[in-house]
Amino acid sequence: MIVPKCRFCGAALQHTFVDLGVSPLANAYVRETQLNQMEAFYPLHARVCSRCFLVQVDAFQSPNRLFEDYAYFSSYSESWLRHAEDYAREMTRRFCLDERSLVIEIASNDGYLLQYFHKSGIPVLGIEPAKNVARSAEAKGIPTLTEFFDTSTATELRSAGRQADLIVANNVIAHVPDLRDFVSGFKLLLKPEGVLTIEFPHLLRLIENNEFDTIYHEHFSYFSLLTMNKVLAEHGLRIFDVEELSTHGGSLRVYACHEENMRCGVADRVHALREKEEAAGLSSIGAYTSFSARVFEVKRALLECLIAIKQQGKTIAAYGAPAKGNTLLNFCGIGRDFLEYAVDQSPHKQGLFLPGTRIPISPPERLSETKPDYILILPWNLKDEIVKQMAHVRNWGGRFIIPIPRVQVLS
Repeated sequence: MIVPKCRFCGAALQHTFVDLGVSPLANAYVRETQLNQMEAFYPLHARVCSRCFLVQVDAFQSPNRLFEDYAYFSSYSESWLRHAEDYAREMTRRFCLDERSLVIEIASNDGYLLQYFHKSGIPVLGIEPAKNVARSAEAKGIPTLTEFFDTSTATELRSAGRQADLIVANNVIAHVPDLRDFVSGFKLLLKPEGVLTIEFPHLLRLIENNEFDTIYHEHFSYFSLLTMNKVLAEHGLRIFDVEELSTHGGSLRVYACHEENMRCGVADRVHALREKEEAAGLSSIGAYTSFSARVFEVKRALLECLIAIKQQGKTIAAYGAPAKGNTLLNFCGIGRDFLEYAVDQSPHKQGLFLPGTRIPISPPERLSETKPDYILILPWNLKDEIVKQMAHVRNWGGRFIIPIPRVQVLS
């Protein structure tokens, strides 16, 4: 058996974090014309490096294949738009950005964030590999470079005099198979006194809250602050501040600068969070290898809940068609025998079918038409927003099921 190597430090990956069996690509939504065709399933086995503690899955598909026709558009989440607007306002104030500055976002999606800097007269540039998504950004007036970010891209921009005062990398570093090349690009693209911010799901929260469904093939790596610090330091970048965020079930926003930039002193919360992670055992292998048992407990509890509901002759639909939901459904073996359909606000997903389970995706209005007894919320990280939006479900006695971090049924 060939033992895979860590994509950061090169050590042999001999420890399992969690093995989720085989699964299709989480964002490979199926068209009606493809229903009679075979889908590719790949092992979804997350391992942890005992040297640098980077949790990772194997790269079975190139980024070109994963993002050639991307179905995720950031602007369809109201809470995410508020998050982006708040971020733009705070960064503008904190780092004194103005019309002489340049903000570059890596994986800028549909311009959901850069639009707020643009409205304030601050020059922006998006870098987004998915052409269909980039077109939406350009329609908002956001200049967008349609390609993958790497050292080559960074070198070209730097040669053209386009280094950034602020580099934004929200929920992208997990999608990168060549981690070293990607981070080297940050070093090249950042001005001498510029700031880099990276947002990513926090591995500590993933472990504490049983968020195994956030593991899928398009997410190659899963980071703690301890590991992210090692990755950036390897390339001459220094973390000087960190924030714990509620987004995506618990994320971190790290602030980094060039190692030689002494204007940015290290905040107390960097030291505090490192101590917190170490106290939770993230610098020893045991905290990682014990995760699998809790994942299987969640799976059994969710299946027991759904089986009991179906045995009562009740109906269940799903709200949302996120990538995390596809990991959950395929791992738990939940198909159309449990869920009649899913709904999603994004018109880019409506009319398609969930990968693997082939559950049809409809507009949210279908819920009012069919009045299911239960609604399984797949984007559980947005449960408060969704329950508020779907308050009318209670008019017919409908209830909500929250699968993560533990199964809950809300009246």
